[in-house]
Formats: sequence, C-alpha cells, structure tokens
Amino acid sequence: MAGTAPIEAGRPGVAARWRHRLYVNLHTGAWPRHGLSPLNKAIAAIILLAVVVAIVQSEPTLQRGYGDLFRWSEIVFALIFSAEYLARVWTVVENPAYGEGWRGRLRYMLSLPALIDLLVLVSLSITLIGSQGSMLRLLRLARLVVLAKLGRYSTALVAIMGAVRSRRYELAMSLAIACMLLLISSTLLFMVEGAGQPDAFGSIPRAMWWSVATLTTVGYGDAVPLTVVGKMLAGLTAITGIGLIAMPTGILASAFSDALQKQREANEKRHEDQES
Repeated sequence: MAGTAPIEAGRPGVAARWRHRLYVNLHTGAWPRHGLSPLNKAIAAIILLAVVVAIVQSEPTLQRGYGDLFRWSEIVFALIFSAEYLARVWTVVENPAYGEGWRGRLRYMLSLPALIDLLVLVSLSITLIGSQGSMLRLLRLARLVVLAKLGRYSTALVAIMGAVRSRRYELAMSLAIACMLLLISSTLLFMVEGAGQPDAFGSIPRAMWWSVATLTTVGYGDAVPLTVVGKMLAGLTAITGIGLIAMPTGILASAFSDALQKQREANEKRHEDQES
C-alpha cells in the first residue's frame, strides 16, 4: 500500500520488547550486571517493609490506634505483590527453561518460588476479607511468609542450602548420635531419680525434657537431679552436650566455607568472562 513503510521482518512488537525488558529487570537470573536490578531492590525493600508492618501490627495498642492505616497498607501490599506475580507469570516465557505459551506459564506457576508468591497473596487477601479473634491473628502472622520471597534474591541463602545438602549424611549421623544420647541419658535419670522425683523423672518421656535442656546446654533449672549418682550423670550429660553441639557446628562451618569459596570463584570467573 502506497505511503506505508514496510514492517521490518523479525522485529519484535512493542509488547514483546516491553515483556523482555521487564523480564530482565524482574527475574534475577536474567539481570546481566552484578547484584540486583533496581526493580528487584525496590521489591526487596517492600518485602522487608511488609514484614515490619506485620510485626508492628501484632501490638494491640497500635492496632487500635492505627487500624485504618494498617488496613490500607495491607491493600497496597496486596496490589503490589499481585502486580509482581502477574508480571512474573507474563514475562516467564522469555526464559527457555519454561517454554512458551500457557504451558510455560503453567510450569512456572507450579514452581516453588511462584507457589510462595501465591501463598503470600492468599494470606494477604484473607486478612483483608476479615475474621475474628485468634483466627485473625493467625492469618496476620501468616503474612510473614512474604519473607520467604527474599529467597530468590539471596545468593547466600542458595549457598547455605547447597552447603546443608552437601553435608546431609554427616548431619544425619550427628542427629542419630544426638537421639541416642538423649535416650540413654533420659533412661539413666529415670532409673536413678524417678522414685524420688516422679513429676520430673517419673518416666522416660518426662526425663527427656531435662535431657534436652542439658544436652543443648540451655539448663532451665526447672528439673534437677538430687542424688549423688544423678548429679554425676548430669555432669557427664552436660559435658557430652558441649561436644554434641560442636559436631554439627563444625560440619556446617566447613560446608559454608566450601560453598562460599565456590561462589567466590564463580563470580570471579564471570567477571573475567565479561571483561574479555
């Protein structure tokens, strides 16, 4: 048609360009620079603000004095997180790992990060509908799951999860040893102190409370052995508890060090590749 410029072949439309731009700024793996995009930094700040508001809102005096302000803040947070969720679903087709069309979006919606986002929206929406008494407080506390949304922004959290996963057998072994020591100390204190203190040591399950407090080096002092043999066993249990706490601590410390070193090497390699 005369006077009409031909459309450039293969050139994406306006919607496609905006979708790609939003995808790059919204999905952490697509951001080409180091750190978070400005949009994700803003979202992370809003998440922290939502958590602070949920915590402050649990104070009854503040709730009575600023109820309307808290309610409007819930509406604003619900709108922001709803827009973020819809934007992520709309732009996720830019990621080849999920595929194109509604199938790719559905695959993303069933992923763990998307399900966490959906849980946050549900918890916000339910509190806006309203409830009474303890149920309302429970639903408001459920909004703290918004903090889980920060997981996608934290490389440190990913490193921690990888470290725990890499040492899962050692941690399972230390847990098995802890359970065995807990059972042995509870049984011995039941045999020695059960007759004299039936309320605290009258059964193995009752004695387990004392064993947990002693092995973890907490020592509440609400239940203490009175006999000489019981005190000797208590001292031995307390000393054993120090080593019991140190064992998983050393395992995790070593795993965290290895994970952070690998992450540091990966970042250095990525910077070298970008410079070259």
